[in-house]
Amino acid sequence: MSSRKPDESPIPGQNAPEPESDSDPPAGTSGNSPDEEEEDEANIDRLRRFFKEKLTFFKSTNDEEEIVKVLDDFSIDGIVKYMKENDCKNIITMAGAGISTSAGIPDFRSPGTGLYNNLAKYDLPHPQAIFELDFFKRNPKPFFELAKELYPGTFKPTICHYFIKSLEEQGVLLRHYTQNIDTLERIAGLSEDKVIEAHGTFHTGHCLKCNAKYTKEWMKVRIFRDEIPECEKCQGIVKPDIVFFGEALPSKFHKALNDFGNCDLLIILGSSLAVQPFASLIDRVKDDVPRLLINREKAGQRSGVMSMLGMDGGLEFDSKNNRRDVCWLGDCDEGCLLLADKLGWGDELRLRVATEHKKIDAEAKKDETNRGGASSASNEVS
Repeated sequence: MSSRKPDESPIPGQNAPEPESDSDPPAGTSGNSPDEEEEDEANIDRLRRFFKEKLTFFKSTNDEEEIVKVLDDFSIDGIVKYMKENDCKNIITMAGAGISTSAGIPDFRSPGTGLYNNLAKYDLPHPQAIFELDFFKRNPKPFFELAKELYPGTFKPTICHYFIKSLEEQGVLLRHYTQNIDTLERIAGLSEDKVIEAHGTFHTGHCLKCNAKYTKEWMKVRIFRDEIPECEKCQGIVKPDIVFFGEALPSKFHKALNDFGNCDLLIILGSSLAVQPFASLIDRVKDDVPRLLINREKAGQRSGVMSMLGMDGGLEFDSKNNRRDVCWLGDCDEGCLLLADKLGWGDELRLRVATEHKKIDAEAKKDETNRGGASSASNEVS
């Protein structure tokens, strides 16, 4: 803060220009007295100390501290070099809706195509109501109509899902955290202990009254008959185990958070990093762990308010102090293929995707044939 008094000339021998009116401060000044400015600084400093004490996510206040870069190059090539030189074996992947869009599942927020932009037919008070527990209890029909359109088993895993499965098979995947409820990670073959479904899953469901457990297949039969799934024990509504607004995240999510202290590379795929507490997970890795975002747009960056308060947190692609963060903008499948190619197993990944998709198509054809045969037999009996 300058020591010059407000009435001193900005240039020696000249007078400062007069304000345009009594209420306007001179150009280049805040309009506050030195005492007021000092009080503002003191208030900001108190906020810094408060957040440091309560939340402990502050950078060092030592401006002379040397910034040591973790990566030689803030690109995919830099990530690949780091992985090879450091023999990464505890990779954590975090995924959002962007890894499933190429499977035909819409994300939530994309203008025009996002799920929230296409819910008018359900006559909701607001788009998010379809995932609000109170609204669901009063009127579950809109949710189950949407569930029929998006039900797991209708879609095939994407290149991204098989990329993550390949990391597991190579023994380098510590854990995969997903915001998605489509179960495509399971269909791609990821082991259950490797997957943390932060926002729940369609894989199971429970009665809202008696908590009886039901399988995905049991729920699917009723949903595809355009019925509200009702508990066989108490006739309560059976809700898939996905996390609605107002519900706690699964206990498995909270139990696994120690993973991040052991992580040696964080890869974020297809997430806007807009929903908490999932978005905050990026700050749980150690300061010397690289973070790669593969997404159609930048996300998770530190806000101006956070910077002003000296708060740590968020990705720092555009910061002069960036030491470890890389952003690759584009389609998630293309980004994963590029990374796999540079690691030397891109062709293997392509073959895996083609082979697994053929298996899924063959299984779907078999199921369709069986359903057709059952339907014909039923007609003959009737």
